Amino acid sequence: MRVVVQRVDQARVVIDDREAAAVGGGLMCLLGVAEGDTEEDAAFVARKLIGLRLFGDEEGRMNLSVLELDPPGSILVVPNFTVCGDTRKGRRPSYAKAAEPERGKALFEKVCDLIEEAGVKVGRGEFGAHMHCELTNDGPVTVIVESNRGPADSGS
Repeated sequence: MRVVVQRVDQARVVIDDREAAAVGGGLMCLLGVAEGDTEEDAAFVARKLIGLRLFGDEEGRMNLSVLELDPPGSILVVPNFTVCGDTRKGRRPSYAKAAEPERGKALFEKVCDLIEEAGVKVGRGEFGAHMHCELTNDGPVTVIVESNRGPADSGS
């Protein structure tokens, strides 16, 4: 799994002119599920997103996780198979390493469920939908999270 994580003041997903999900301060995550990813990858990614220390403490240092904010922050997770794209050859990304849709959706939902079970408010994009994502990136702070076996390691 690969996730593009952005610290945000606010973020929302719009589908067909309706707001599908929105969060205030917290994280906006574009989640790509790769072929071969497992529930263990989903658990790793969920733990990592919950625990990432990307928020400033009283001294302005990035020492706080989304759960440690007062009030606690939230996480918007958007399924995005293009995050698994391989751009090393040619000009057109290859998406051959992205998981099949059924498996990708199941693992996307697993990540969201695990985050929710940890007590973090979760907004969810819609798997397979054409979405418009709007966000105010705070910082900007953007990091990449990969499970132990990221897309680059899947079957090459």
